[in-house]
Amino acid sequence: MTFKRSKTDIHTLPSVAKYRDKLRKNLTPAEAAFWNLVKNSQLDGRKFRRQHSIGNYIFDFYCPSEKLAIELDGQGHFVDHPALNDRTKREYAESHGIRVIRFENKRVFEDTQWVLDVIRNHFLPG
Repeated sequence: MTFKRSKTDIHTLPSVAKYRDKLRKNLTPAEAAFWNLVKNSQLDGRKFRRQHSIGNYIFDFYCPSEKLAIELDGQGHFVDHPALNDRTKREYAESHGIRVIRFENKRVFEDTQWVLDVIRNHFLPG
């Protein structure tokens, strides 16, 4: 049985599958640490996906029930002009009702509870 995609489905597009899989197999240390905190619905029963694509953009983590994307940024991320791409990526997600929050990698290691609390504060009420 084949799955027929809706023309409006923007999640996990086949055109970015290879790149998404490559990223999933090569997580950064911060991504691996974060994944260990949220995998298997460990964070308040919410399911997270890693390296989830929305349109042609790949987000580090995505919680479908909350329509919430999480991005982790390393030191190199803050040089040159990656913020231009980040803004476009965020605007694309937000135009589809998806909220995006960002953390510096070091926060995952140094302020784990704070990171989890910020994410919880972004969960939808109800």
